[in-house]
Amino acid sequence: MATRKSTPSPAPHEADNHDLIRVHGARVNNLKDVSVEIPKRRLTVFTGVSGSGKSSLVFSTIAAESQRMINETYSAFLQGFMPTLARPDVDVLEGLTTAIIVDQERMGADPRSTVGTATDANAMLRILFSRLGEPHIGSPQAFSFNVASISGAGAVTMERAGQKVKERRSFSITGGMCPRCEGRGSVNDIDLTALYDDTKSLNDGALTIPGYSMEGWYGRIFRGCGYFDPDKPIRKFTKKELNDLLHREPTKIKVEGINLTYSGLIPQIQKSFLSKDPEAMQPHIRAFVDRAVTFTTCPECDGTRLSEAARSSKIAGVNIADACSMQISDLATWVGGLEEPSVAPLLAALRHTLDSFVEIGLGYLSLDRPSGTLSGGEAQRTKMIRHLGSSLTDVTYVFDEPTIGLHPHDIQRMNGLLVQLRNKGNTVLVVEHKPEAIAIADHVVDLGPGAGSGGGEVVFEGTVEGLRASGTTTGRHLDDRAALKESVRTPTGKLEVRGASAHNLRKVDVDIPLGVLVVVTGVAGSGKSSLVHGSVSGRDGVVSVDQTGIRGSRRSNPATYTGMLEPIRKAFAKANGVKPALFSSNSEGACPNCNGAGVVYTDLGMMAGVANPCEVCDGKRFQAEVLDYRFGGRDISEVLAMPVREAEEFFGDGEAKTPVAHKILVNLVDVGLGYLTLGQPLTTLSGGERQRIKLATRMAEQGGVYVLDEPTAGLHLADVEQLLGLLDRLVDSGKSVIVVEHHQAVMAHADWIIDLGPGAGHDGGSVVFEGTPADLVAARSTLTGEHLAAYVG
Repeated sequence: MATRKSTPSPAPHEADNHDLIRVHGARVNNLKDVSVEIPKRRLTVFTGVSGSGKSSLVFSTIAAESQRMINETYSAFLQGFMPTLARPDVDVLEGLTTAIIVDQERMGADPRSTVGTATDANAMLRILFSRLGEPHIGSPQAFSFNVASISGAGAVTMERAGQKVKERRSFSITGGMCPRCEGRGSVNDIDLTALYDDTKSLNDGALTIPGYSMEGWYGRIFRGCGYFDPDKPIRKFTKKELNDLLHREPTKIKVEGINLTYSGLIPQIQKSFLSKDPEAMQPHIRAFVDRAVTFTTCPECDGTRLSEAARSSKIAGVNIADACSMQISDLATWVGGLEEPSVAPLLAALRHTLDSFVEIGLGYLSLDRPSGTLSGGEAQRTKMIRHLGSSLTDVTYVFDEPTIGLHPHDIQRMNGLLVQLRNKGNTVLVVEHKPEAIAIADHVVDLGPGAGSGGGEVVFEGTVEGLRASGTTTGRHLDDRAALKESVRTPTGKLEVRGASAHNLRKVDVDIPLGVLVVVTGVAGSGKSSLVHGSVSGRDGVVSVDQTGIRGSRRSNPATYTGMLEPIRKAFAKANGVKPALFSSNSEGACPNCNGAGVVYTDLGMMAGVANPCEVCDGKRFQAEVLDYRFGGRDISEVLAMPVREAEEFFGDGEAKTPVAHKILVNLVDVGLGYLTLGQPLTTLSGGERQRIKLATRMAEQGGVYVLDEPTAGLHLADVEQLLGLLDRLVDSGKSVIVVEHHQAVMAHADWIIDLGPGAGHDGGSVVFEGTPADLVAARSTLTGEHLAAYVG
């Protein structure tokens, strides 16, 4: 009997050696020469306290370099239209693959953008209705609320066979835009008394619109247009003069030999203020818009944004406006019931997109929901939808805290999706704080040991079990479980909510106790934010800190954002007998070479620009003579370089005592931002840091009730303890605190819980539990109750 020789296994193929992403010597932001090796086709979670350098390593180094290298494969012509990215400050980056970033950035706050237009769902629905809708009204454009119906006719001149020939041509475009509201769904009415004081003349400062002063160009235009007398009180204007002031359409005029455009106040306001989303406005402009403009649902399209013709075309008795207003889970069922071979590929793609919404836990949204109203977590999951069914493999997916805004019940589903992406052969990098999400990691990279300048080092690399035993801050806190309170506070009063019906709320009546810590909870989409922001936030004495991001350029920093720089500049000016403007790097004190930026930019066309520290001021931003002025023994640049904790002591007592600045600094230390420097650009702060700086700013406002929307977003397990201490101090000082939250540690720490549900969308909107955390755990009558009971053991 012949024996078979065993053949030696072949040597591994050369191509299989590249199974690591290697980073050596990364120095972006606060990273201190970080070197790591990340396994490919595995799920790696990056942990560490907020501000320890996780985002700097994952987003600003690995993902940024991958995107930059892909952009470089395009022609120089195309690169001119793309954002230019500088190479991250790192010695070696090897083994990179194409990076797809799914971040927490809010979706564009354009008032015309909806969930349907931001994904491909609306585009597919429009094609569907243009093919199957009865009566047939036109192409897919006829169902778009962003396309207006226009038509025109005229003569065109062309050369044919050496002769000029005139021909009559006509065209028409059928769009779906409602002509009354121009596709916005709401019409506005402007209160004229908020625009001007009619007892004054224009030269006397009658206009009360922000930015409209008679000193600048507006003054030149109003004085030189000749349509009215700028010295006559507005109440004495004739009908024609008033119409020219308010309603005149843009008209070319010449003033002192310069060509200018005159436009009435109302068209001007509509163009400059009302075309923007209120969320994206500066606070003083938003206050003016809230005061001067009332928005009401458009009476012609009933808020659907669509023309009558677009609403008249139906499939199985449903028009496109009805389809977009349905809850996505219901729309998926309706589309699933359509059988039409002529559009089979379209129906399959639409079903897949809608099913992905349901699968990812966003089935409670509707396609007509404005995208600016989505929370950071909802926006991130909406962006994930296009990647779920992707047949791409061997790419790197980069997620920024995908569990933000998710109930513990939904986190299990999100974990399943991340594992699904990895199992298709992709590298998945996740920045995360929640223990439930860290638990599924194949590999963990823990950064620290502290935040800001105290972080930026890799303190642990390995498995989740290894992290538990490692003794790092994350390892020590990984199994932390907050216990239920032994005794809860007694309310001092109650805040009554009656008949709340915003979004999916079902005429909710609830009494919110005052003088205690109240946590409002429930699965994502159950109606928590609708209840709190719809019925509590707008009341007198209520200070609301929501999830909207801070907009800030490189010139804004914690000192300017919190308003602390103003008293500091005044203190410097008073001590030295000079103007406060000298101590602003955006005003008279700025270094003339770099205009107060501290760096000099060299634009290199389609290549990434180069920023070099300014040689004149050495990156300090100020003129040399300004730095000769001292206060408390320090110059202004040294003060801006101080960490918050050091500045709190500096301005607290001694010759530099400045009570107003000190109070703001105490609030910044309270929210755990003692490590930030006063002059650090806001653009370098992480998401959690931005929310806490906002909280510190709002804490200075006088109010009896504080409303916080998921304050644990972006917080490390160790920082959650500090946050609970802060909430306790607020309540003990006599304030009432209402927190919308999913974190079980905050629920366990509450005095009173209001749980909404039982499900999301139209399956939610009711109060399913009111009482103490202990009662909720004992009853286990809701999803939240079950998860909280499991958490506290």
